[in-house]
Amino acid sequence: MIIEFEGEVFLWDARADVAMHLTAVPPELSDDIREIPRPYRGFGSVRVIARVGCSEWKTSVFPDKKTGTYVLPLKKSVRDAENLMDGGPVLVRLEVLDG
Repeated sequence: MIIEFEGEVFLWDARADVAMHLTAVPPELSDDIREIPRPYRGFGSVRVIARVGCSEWKTSVFPDKKTGTYVLPLKKSVRDAENLMDGGPVLVRLEVLDG
């Protein structure tokens, strides 16, 4: 399954000691991912290949209990390479590997 969406970059506020930036998969696309039959993985994560601009990497999306969506971590090297800023837009392509 391949999904594309535009999201907003935001700082994870669950832990003040970790400066992790994320973007949220829209609710309807999160529902589509949730419906894929797959074995349970740690934290309910789902393995993906993510692409933002020219940057591509293997990672996982994680369920966010607060919003009911999946979130994608945006590592610093990707944010730097693609000039992503906190609060700014990000165009994401995800290839779901689990399922």
